[in-house]
Amino acid sequence: MAKKGGGKAGVELGGVDLGGADDLGAKAGAGLNPIVGIAREDILGAVTMMLRETAGNPANTFKHMKAFTSDVADIITSKSTIAPDPKDKRFSDPAWQANPLFRMSMQYYLASQKNLKNWVGEMQVDEMERSRANFVSAMIMDSLAPSNTLAGNPAAIKKAIETGGQSLVKGLKNAYNDMVHNDGIVSQVDKTPFKIGENIAIQPGAVVHRTEMLELIQYQPTTDDVHEIPLLVIPPQINKAYLNDLTPDKSMIRFQLSQGLQPFLISWRNPTIEHRDWGLNDYVNEIIAAIDVICAITGSEKVNLSGGCSGGITLSTLLSKLKAKGDDRVNSATLMVCVLHPKRDDSEVGALVSDHGIKLARERSAKKGILEGTSLSRMFAWLRPNDLVWNYVVNNYLLGEDPPAFDILFWNNDSTNLTAALHSDYLRIYEEQPFVNHGKSNIADHDLDVSKVDCDLFILGGVTDHITPWKACYRSTQLFGSKNIEFVLSHSGHIQAIINPPGNPKAKYYRAPDKAPPAAPEAWLKQAQEFPGSWWPLWAGWLKERSGNAKPAPTVLGNGDYPAGDKAPGRYAFD
Repeated sequence: MAKKGGGKAGVELGGVDLGGADDLGAKAGAGLNPIVGIAREDILGAVTMMLRETAGNPANTFKHMKAFTSDVADIITSKSTIAPDPKDKRFSDPAWQANPLFRMSMQYYLASQKNLKNWVGEMQVDEMERSRANFVSAMIMDSLAPSNTLAGNPAAIKKAIETGGQSLVKGLKNAYNDMVHNDGIVSQVDKTPFKIGENIAIQPGAVVHRTEMLELIQYQPTTDDVHEIPLLVIPPQINKAYLNDLTPDKSMIRFQLSQGLQPFLISWRNPTIEHRDWGLNDYVNEIIAAIDVICAITGSEKVNLSGGCSGGITLSTLLSKLKAKGDDRVNSATLMVCVLHPKRDDSEVGALVSDHGIKLARERSAKKGILEGTSLSRMFAWLRPNDLVWNYVVNNYLLGEDPPAFDILFWNNDSTNLTAALHSDYLRIYEEQPFVNHGKSNIADHDLDVSKVDCDLFILGGVTDHITPWKACYRSTQLFGSKNIEFVLSHSGHIQAIINPPGNPKAKYYRAPDKAPPAAPEAWLKQAQEFPGSWWPLWAGWLKERSGNAKPAPTVLGNGDYPAGDKAPGRYAFD
């Protein structure tokens, strides 16, 4: 059982029930990789199925209509006890309880939401169709919340009165700016306070190797001695690399340097249509060349690797290819919030993915040459519409407020494109499941087989991760041939599970003592213990054990063959 300081045992971690299919990751409505996407036709198909069920099973429909009618009667006569979840910020204003009209509006909406969910739960369909119906109906209900309208939002009405209508004017300006300058996507962050290279990505370092596809950045040591074996960080191709060196207090690079590690960071170029043919094999080969450079600069015959999200997919493909080539330079690897074995039943959103949708996604990116970063951003947002869409509609448009100035959101909105070839390769991975079906798929110019990879592994999941649910991340523990695998669960979401520096009083993580993780995540939970604080020191200790002896830190970056060039974060961070 998960334990906390010898206290209560159970399948709850920090008050979050992680057991069964209804874990928080699933409640967040995700688990789908936005790279795969959802076809409009599949969403319409789910709506059509619900309409068919309405006509084909009238008894179920009338049963829940009757229940809804009863709820409405109680609402009208002020007998209803329907109340929002205390964590639902949409109805936090006191007027939702004090004003009879607003209270009735809220209760009518919540009754509709409750009865629709109950109706879907008793539909005579298979679980895949039920999951699709749950996701689509929830998206529809989220959009119909009274708080999303000016007339139905008491806070917006009060703000308009207090400002003499200026909040509405500001809201219209914000909406216009998003339509004209933000590709129609509601702004999630105030970008003006952040300047890359000035207060974001400022750790001293230099580009020591540049190609058309990547820049390799070496960072200036901050300790007298460093460990012999360097660390190469492989970021996702769908985001900028400077997440690893955000602000000084959130910089993983800075922390790694403080531990006497030698971090190198790949900064991918933001591809355009002319780079449409860059595929996974090209990216893997570029990393192999970067490893050559790192070994030449440091004099080490080994490297440690780290990759997150889709960067972890690239890293795992690299591990397999290096093993096939007989290249044993990788000493250890870290996979963060990365799913190598996706399943459509990971979540209700995953149930919407179809073969037809995958085919359309491949055709659309092939036609354009790239999958645009704005399309990816839009998909990410609609995975959690209340948090990432309607929340900002209310704040920016109805209240006329600026979105928050938040460094992680600034990075998250600095989107990049994905080449058509790489997009197609990722879709193949989703279709063919090569990390499970060992040696059955030729990926990156070899028969991919991670069961032959035997280096030590550190795998990270996030409790509330809505992009890569932690149980899906956990499956990676069963795919490799490694005998020493450490799985750690960070008590945060997709990004903040990674960017979790020491000093956060709310931070905690979970780990189990057994280095041979059991097949089922539920079995791992029974062994897991809760630890306060950031997981970074644990990981640093794990890395240092695998980073060789200490030696004097280099006084200059690069070497004669690979001299230091542009200062970090390099040119590609600005593309």
